[in-house]
Amino acid sequence: MNIGFIAHESKKKLLQNFCIAYRGILSKHQLYATGTSGRLIEEATNLDVHKLHAGHVGGEQQMASMIEQNQMDLVIFLCGP
Repeated sequence: MNIGFIAHESKKKLLQNFCIAYRGILSKHQLYATGTSGRLIEEATNLDVHKLHAGHVGGEQQMASMIEQNQMDLVIFLCGP
């Protein structure tokens, strides 16, 4: 399963904690994330993450394109206020 992650700045710590909590499950899947989120997930969990561009320079659009092309099975998007 291809799983995508996007987190706005104020939710990055929550994303790391989520990935730490579900590391065992996530390790069985292909992970994708926008640039900074991907780096933070890797640092916190030691999981391999396919990193796209940073969200503000096109990473969210890259993820949207993957969704449009039916290449993502699940996307977790943690939005800030």
